[in-house]
Amino acid sequence: MHAYIVGEHGDSELALWSLANIAGVRLRDFVGANGRGYDEGALETIFEQTRTAAYEIIKRKKATYYAIGLGLLTIVEAILRDQNTVLTVCSPLSGQYGVDGIAISLPTIVGRNGIEEVLNLPISEAEAAAFQHSASTLKERLAQL
Repeated sequence: MHAYIVGEHGDSELALWSLANIAGVRLRDFVGANGRGYDEGALETIFEQTRTAAYEIIKRKKATYYAIGLGLLTIVEAILRDQNTVLTVCSPLSGQYGVDGIAISLPTIVGRNGIEEVLNLPISEAEAAAFQHSASTLKERLAQL
């Protein structure tokens, strides 16, 4: 399964379920070998576990620095090897999904020059609104500093 988690890294992040797929088949259209298909409740549980995974890792390992190091390694390799790979990283936005003036996480092509291009994917209206809310949350926190 492939799905993007975007927005701030925290409580207002969101999953782009409209783009999620299994082997190229949209998640909403996928039916597994067991005959079961799309289950909104299961997706919400998966997302909640993803969003709160850091708390569970800290509880068990006392830190998340291994995952942070691995993520950083992936970004550095993409730059040094000019991989032009799609990574969900924070970058300054200039109007994507109605957001401007803040760095926030979106699927981005990363290569020799770092951020090569922030992708403009066809997300749902509800996802765009949730993404705007996530950006507003960051802007509010920044204004408090």
